[in-house]
Amino acid sequence: MGAIKNALSLITSIRSPASKIAYEELPSHDISHASSPLDESPIMSDVWRKGILPAPRRRLGLLFRTSPRRLVIITLAVFVTLVLIIGGSFRARHYYAEKDQQEERIPYHWELYPRLNGFYHGVRALVDYSDWVPEQQDTPKTKLKIHKKPPLDPVVVNPYPDFSSNEYLKDHLPVQRCYVDENEKHPAPDIFAYPGIPAGMTAPYWGSYESLKIAPDRCFERFGRFGPYGYSYNPAEGGLGLSNKSAHAGAEKIQEMLTKIDYRKVNWGRAQRNCFEKNKKRFDPEAARVDSSDGPKKTVKRSAYVLRTWTGYEYTDIQLLSLRAMINELSLKSGGEYDVHLLVHVKDNNIPIWASAEVYNQTLRENVPEEFWDMTTLWSVQQMRTYYPGPFRDEDNVENHSKSDIYGVYRSAHFALQWFAQQHQEYDFIWNWEMDIRYTGHYYEFHNGVSNWAAEQPRKLLWERSSRFWIPGIHGSWDRFSELVERETAERKEEPVWGPVEFPTSGLGIPFPKDNTPPTKMEDDNYAWGVGEDADLITFDPLFDPSKTTWVFRNDVTGYNTSLETPPRRAAIITVARLSRRLLNTMHEETFRTHHSMFPEMWPPTVALHHGYKAVYAPHPVYFDRKWPLDVMDKVFNYPPTPQDSPFGWGEHNMQGGSFYYNAGFSSALWRRWLGAKENGEGGKKSESWGSDRMCLRGMLYHPVKRESIE
Repeated sequence: MGAIKNALSLITSIRSPASKIAYEELPSHDISHASSPLDESPIMSDVWRKGILPAPRRRLGLLFRTSPRRLVIITLAVFVTLVLIIGGSFRARHYYAEKDQQEERIPYHWELYPRLNGFYHGVRALVDYSDWVPEQQDTPKTKLKIHKKPPLDPVVVNPYPDFSSNEYLKDHLPVQRCYVDENEKHPAPDIFAYPGIPAGMTAPYWGSYESLKIAPDRCFERFGRFGPYGYSYNPAEGGLGLSNKSAHAGAEKIQEMLTKIDYRKVNWGRAQRNCFEKNKKRFDPEAARVDSSDGPKKTVKRSAYVLRTWTGYEYTDIQLLSLRAMINELSLKSGGEYDVHLLVHVKDNNIPIWASAEVYNQTLRENVPEEFWDMTTLWSVQQMRTYYPGPFRDEDNVENHSKSDIYGVYRSAHFALQWFAQQHQEYDFIWNWEMDIRYTGHYYEFHNGVSNWAAEQPRKLLWERSSRFWIPGIHGSWDRFSELVERETAERKEEPVWGPVEFPTSGLGIPFPKDNTPPTKMEDDNYAWGVGEDADLITFDPLFDPSKTTWVFRNDVTGYNTSLETPPRRAAIITVARLSRRLLNTMHEETFRTHHSMFPEMWPPTVALHHGYKAVYAPHPVYFDRKWPLDVMDKVFNYPPTPQDSPFGWGEHNMQGGSFYYNAGFSSALWRRWLGAKENGEGGKKSESWGSDRMCLRGMLYHPVKRESIE
């Protein structure tokens, strides 16, 4: 019964009776109410409902022409009518009370926790990071000091290595400056942040800035974050003019620091190619070996940053700003370490994009803003049917819960990514990114930090650590958390993952890479194997065992022998990830040669598990909108008592107040507030101006963001 109650609760809106805060329902569910029972009540005639009553003068005439006998009858009739009306009204009230009682659900436990409001403190309440006290540690006596202007000045954000330093040039070839425009008038612009955070700012519950080498002591508001990309100047100057209705204390200093670029004339694909051509020797092992007078240099690995979009997608102004930020910060400012691509799903299979360049280009131009045309690749399901002919037989599928076609993007979004990777073997890694993710911080700082952290993780018990949520407030440092995982794994007598996993049909068809074989027994390894090795898979939610949960897609497994036990598998909710070239090549081979596939969130982790690739969940900071007791949070997310209670099953409602998950309603609401919009009757220009002005948040991943707005 508990599981059923939880399941039914999932379809209601996310609303706290105390705070009256409601987030978007994800997935949406329309709860319609029946018509009022009074509409059909015999007491409420059409005359009363329509407001049609006899004229006052005629009513008085009728009354005075009535005999005493008629008066008695009328009096009795009026009395009976009043009794009926009062009785009907009582019954109606009773009906509504019972109906409300039936419809009122029991709030989730987390909805009763105090709401956290430190997110909404702004730039006029900034303090030095050393003076910051997290909102969760505030006392009733804590008062927010609001200044007339921001007490700190904005600074340039520069998370890149010092490319011109002797230390860098000792090991690498020089980095050539890249430009936004063809004429090389505008160098790739800087962005700006405040060197502090608002007093009483909320602290994240999961993950760590320090561990990922992301600066914890600065915050981003919308002028400094998006101003260089056109947010804060007019369309006539090539901007978007979105800041006209924004609170703007201290924004004039940022405006003086930035250079206005006419983005109407920018071709981002060409800008990225020019940047790569200038710096291609950095990525060429042969050039790095011979093109230096002081010995061979290290080569730099390259990544494709692939954004999955589709025909008919609406590119809002905020989306344009986000895309420009990704390209500038990941590609141009890094000297070509990344290329940003749009991978566009052509939803109409009758459009022969593979047969005609004219049709291809027309489809592209009708569905993608001009500034991104030269960095876009189109694909269709019809193409994937030809590229991966199968057969994918229904009888070889364990359970198709969605009842949809295996070639559809819902079940096989990885087909297109694998196809793209086969066309672009020049990239060492591919980041699979979604259009409904936002980030307030600097893209290069985040992605570089995540990549470097993942490379330093030892393989021993890595799958086990990656299956849990690291909550520093209760677990302490990452090292202490790692010790806890080791101890509990031994106490539970669990068999840790060590190299490629074995199961009845493992190793058939596609051989394991030799360097994925452990060099020693696990007990002989002192957390050495894997240190310094780039991760083949980086996810942003835990890599969990779906067989131990009620996740509905856990059995969408195709192409394996269904007469045997379903192969071991892993999954990470939300398909965003970094995948290595060799992992993607193995996924392609598994799909093409052996006709294996699984649900998209399960396929890359499971291939990594089967073939012994290095996979890791990166503990990026995740926030919650309420003050969870830490011991409760740990039990809910790391120690669910039953599979039904798993946060990856019926217990997923616990994620709704978080900043990153597939159903995290808080993420979208918080993002819109950061943009300056009103949300749930709160925020907006007046509220910000009367308070501490614009919100200033540290780097944070938001997912999903289905709607964006400014005031």
